[in-house]
Amino acid sequence: MRIYKTRSIAADACKKGRVTMNGVELKPSRTFKIGDKFSVRKGPITFSFEVLQLSENRLGAKLVPNFMRDITSHDQLELLELAKLAGQTGRDRGTGRPTKKDRREIEQFISDEYYDFEDLDDIDDEE
Repeated sequence: MRIYKTRSIAADACKKGRVTMNGVELKPSRTFKIGDKFSVRKGPITFSFEVLQLSENRLGAKLVPNFMRDITSHDQLELLELAKLAGQTGRDRGTGRPTKKDRREIEQFISDEYYDFEDLDDIDDEE
């Protein structure tokens, strides 16, 4: 049902215990019934699905919502958004490791000397 790109990748995920139903790991040969609910772990997120209809053939992407419903919890979807945001921070892809100059700038930024805490104390005293 287009959760994984190929059947072999889906079979590998089953063998590694990433596909479960009611907490029980599923084998690649498992058959589903209408109404079955299963979970698929991809990275830090666990997606949940419910089977609405069965099909003998591979489906087009537009037909998948007729056969399967995504019932992933909101907290898992928030984890997905956080993972997307975390991937956008940091260095640009392909720039390699930080240089010595980059490392020094990072350490200066993180160090306590970068923040002038005495100025913050003066502001608190004025208030």
